[in-house]
Amino acid sequence: MRIAVLDDYQRAARRFADWDALDGEVVFFHEPLAGTDAVASALAGFDAVVAMRERTPFTAEVFDRLPGLRLLVTTGMVNASVDLAAARHHGVTVCGTDSPPHATAELTWGLILSLARHIPAESAGMREGGWQHTVGRDLHGRTLGVVGLGRLGSRVAAIGAAFGMRVLAWSSNLDPERAVAAGTEPVDRRTLFEQADVVTVHYKLSARSAGLIGAEELSWMKPTALLVNTSRGPLVDTAALTEAVRSGRIAGAGLDVYDLEPLPADDPLRTVPGTVLTPHLGYVTEATYEVFYGQAAEDITAFAAGTPLRVLT
Repeated sequence: MRIAVLDDYQRAARRFADWDALDGEVVFFHEPLAGTDAVASALAGFDAVVAMRERTPFTAEVFDRLPGLRLLVTTGMVNASVDLAAARHHGVTVCGTDSPPHATAELTWGLILSLARHIPAESAGMREGGWQHTVGRDLHGRTLGVVGLGRLGSRVAAIGAAFGMRVLAWSSNLDPERAVAAGTEPVDRRTLFEQADVVTVHYKLSARSAGLIGAEELSWMKPTALLVNTSRGPLVDTAALTEAVRSGRIAGAGLDVYDLEPLPADDPLRTVPGTVLTPHLGYVTEATYEVFYGQAAEDITAFAAGTPLRVLT
């Protein structure tokens, strides 16, 4: 069996699983495969592929052009970039892995604190010989608005409460009793955006939720408010957000996710003041990679033995 491990940007995959124990050749890809032609060319002749989250889309056309592919393992149990119907049509088994929820919640607070206390700017100033250029804002006593109160959103909400924040929650199908049990106040969408000092997004991307936060929602926010997105880029209208931050309509934004990833080097978003940008690091931690790659190797072994695990197709 020939096995491809994709998008190993940090050249870290090898140390997080016992790949040598697999019955086959394992090839690690360290650069993005941009476009269907590149994916089809690079993966021709591979029997199994390990995909890291949504970094490489597996569309119907990709499956059509990889007739030898038998197994696709995606990290996590949900991957919007994999066409499961096409995989089934082509006889490709798709398996997943568990996904620890804590890492993204922790990074969310890294972005919130970086924005509130101007940590990147002050760190850069220190390296240039400076001292105390900004005045930070307090979180204690402020209001946190959590858009999406699932397993990640509820963790972020609990940390907000620990900071002494009032925590509001909204989603289109929010259960008010569950929201109260999670220590939050269930409110309507406009109330959340109008009252929150920090809005943080933890929502599942779908055709219905794309553009969930656009110019209208941003216009409801306080001019001192911050927006953080560690969920999926297309949930927020990037052009509207860029305009809101550049014009001072809101005070700033912390982003870990983008419409196109990796974010192109010349993307205008990289030059927007008042932002803290990270390269989709939410799940990029040692503990998460141990689960992702360790279980990916288990999936391959189980598939080879005729007893696939965590099957999504």
